[in-house]
Amino acid sequence: MMTILAIDDDPAQLERLALIFKHLQYPHVEYLTAETKQEGLQIAHDQVIDLVFTDLRLPDGDGIEVLNAIKQMNPMIPIVVMTAFSDAREAVEILKQGADDYLVKPTNAEEIEKMVLRIYEKGVLIREAFLPPAEGKESSPASAGIIYQGNKMAQVMQTAARCAESDATIVVSGESGTGKELVARFIHERSLRKNQPFVAVNISALAESLAESELFGHKKGAFTGADTDRIGRFEMANGGTLFIDEIGDIPVAIQVKLLRAIQFGTIERLGENTPRQLNVRIIAATNRNLAALVEQGVFRKDLYYRINVITLELPPLRHRKEDIPVLVEHFINKFNERNHRNVRGLSREAMNALMHHDFPGNVRELENIIERAVVLCRGDIILERDLPPLNKNAPWETVDKTYEQQMAEFERSLIEKALNDAKGNKSAAARALGITERHLRSRLERLYPTG
Repeated sequence: MMTILAIDDDPAQLERLALIFKHLQYPHVEYLTAETKQEGLQIAHDQVIDLVFTDLRLPDGDGIEVLNAIKQMNPMIPIVVMTAFSDAREAVEILKQGADDYLVKPTNAEEIEKMVLRIYEKGVLIREAFLPPAEGKESSPASAGIIYQGNKMAQVMQTAARCAESDATIVVSGESGTGKELVARFIHERSLRKNQPFVAVNISALAESLAESELFGHKKGAFTGADTDRIGRFEMANGGTLFIDEIGDIPVAIQVKLLRAIQFGTIERLGENTPRQLNVRIIAATNRNLAALVEQGVFRKDLYYRINVITLELPPLRHRKEDIPVLVEHFINKFNERNHRNVRGLSREAMNALMHHDFPGNVRELENIIERAVVLCRGDIILERDLPPLNKNAPWETVDKTYEQQMAEFERSLIEKALNDAKGNKSAAARALGITERHLRSRLERLYPTG
């Protein structure tokens, strides 16, 4: 069955479409109608829609606004724009805006029937399960498990592939959960250093007192507890790639030593004065605005310019929802194997719920959702009831707060709950949140700047 929504303020046109769909032999159509933009968007938000016909001129807006709003909700829904004017330039502009097709009124029954059948047969629609990956678009095994089919990630990965064979320092930026380390591993695997070590270190997970030793190593007796010589992550990565995650959190006191290591390829272990020459390619990652940190005086300007040779900006999942179906398929296969299950896919309702979700935790959040669903679903198809509660925000409605403000409120509520549960003990709260106490204090300073 196929659910079609028609948005038009002309009752005669809506009735004409109703008669066409009623006599359509294949596929069977459930027909929904709306006479205004707002009404149509509400239906698209509340229902599982497979195809939309919208008039270009509406009482409270136009078809392009409908197109943009629905594509933001779910980019997989095909949209056909209807217009009373046979203007080639207007038709080209409609298609440029992202419409899947257009119709000139008065509509022709045979033309509409062929259009519906063509869209249905193309498999563009999200039907009983999920959309399989488009041929040639899913990343190769060498891409370290990065799954995509849309242009946004394709452009990022093309750039990553082009700079892989160089030794240029790269900054991979993006929100938490977008796959920054996967991209770093992809670059390493495509580089001339692929047979040498790939070493990762997360700065935010290190206690400030141990960060220097962790990066550069130490000599026996360099500090209390240094009972033996120890090599650092730089030496471990010699000849290969060092991935420095959350570089924006690196203590200011260590930044000058990091700058020297990157610029001259030399380090000194803590407690010794002997320079050690190394050959290491640096890939850094951050979910913070490094330029803003420079302005605030907490990140060295010379270090910023030294590492910021090439920047790869990873889009959040809410900006590449066209990749959700192939990611879902990948995760179902992954967790089927891990949990000895045989889940075949998602219901239309479940996929629609995922498409409406904003995913503040990005791909990592989607992975956790699918793992939970694979484990808990009772049959071989994941139903909407198998998913955790998801937000269904209406993107066309005015939002008083920005995404960053809403995320700050969400983070603040998590930290406040952890601190309350720990009765104000920051060490205990940090352990409960899975971060270091230094990282917690840093977040508190950012969330409560006047505190």
